[in-house]
Amino acid sequence: MAPPAPSRSPSLRSASTDAGNAKPRPRRSILAIALTALASAAVLLTGTTPALAEPTVAEIEQQIDTAWRKLEPVVEKHNATRQDLAAKKKQAAALQKKIAPLQSQIDAAMNRVSDFAVQAYKGDKASAVNALLTSKSPTALVGQLSVLDQFARQQQREVQAVVELKDKYASQKAPLDRLVSQLTKTEKELAAKKKEIDAEVERLQKLRIQAYGNGSAGPLRPAPCPATYPGGAAGKAVKFACAQIGKPYKWGAEGPGSYDCSGLTLAAWNQGGVSLPHNARAQRGQTASISRSALRPGDLVFYYADLSHVGMYVGDGWIVHASRAGEPIKMKRMDDGEIHSFGRPG
Repeated sequence: MAPPAPSRSPSLRSASTDAGNAKPRPRRSILAIALTALASAAVLLTGTTPALAEPTVAEIEQQIDTAWRKLEPVVEKHNATRQDLAAKKKQAAALQKKIAPLQSQIDAAMNRVSDFAVQAYKGDKASAVNALLTSKSPTALVGQLSVLDQFARQQQREVQAVVELKDKYASQKAPLDRLVSQLTKTEKELAAKKKEIDAEVERLQKLRIQAYGNGSAGPLRPAPCPATYPGGAAGKAVKFACAQIGKPYKWGAEGPGSYDCSGLTLAAWNQGGVSLPHNARAQRGQTASISRSALRPGDLVFYYADLSHVGMYVGDGWIVHASRAGEPIKMKRMDDGEIHSFGRPG
């Protein structure tokens, strides 16, 4: 009789059963961990990170708009200061022109007094005085001295009158000189600022080229310009503004080859015989306020709370404007921007 087969212990049977029922570990998770480790090692070795997505055209446009809203008020301030400085210097020059003849009168009077003094003590006059002093006639000597005294008094009165006039004009000119000095200082500061403005304009131009290449952001004349012809001075102004479409923006320019926003409206209305300052805020102050419903081609549309931008209404809800550096003069929808108010020149 064969001996009975040896029995397995419960622990061995359990281990064998578990081994037979065990499932293989998922290979995907191991592979993902390995790839992540390799990617991390590559970053450490090369020092590079995955490339970020390029900004879209809309994002670039938003960057340009935001930067230009900060820059345009600086440009308009420069225009206003430069124009104010020119006006004050003109006033100072006019006063100086009035003062110059007075100074000549003073110089002539002082020369006469000096000549008299010199002649009294030198040359022929000295001999005449000596003769008087040695004269045997006291009456003649007193008479001559009286003449000399009267002449001296007359000269003194003449000089005093001219000095008083000169002081009057000088007192009027003094505050103007101080103002011109202040404006000149401001202009120098803005001139130094010009480099920063130009650098920012160049940066925005590069962004624009990045978005559009060397082309335009869209059609410059998407509608008839003007929509209707108003005639008169406004007709001349709006016709001129429409004719400038396509010309480049240049800050501080008022034509004929390029313009900034207030430079364009200034030049346009100059064709209609109306003089406007080279500053959007100042133009608002010199134009009659009108309602939106009263708008007609040639009227001015002012933008933003700080009145830093202006365009010309050309009808049917469109304006012509010099918008910003890198963009040519073009038409746009009037409501495409924060409207402040409307003005009518003339």
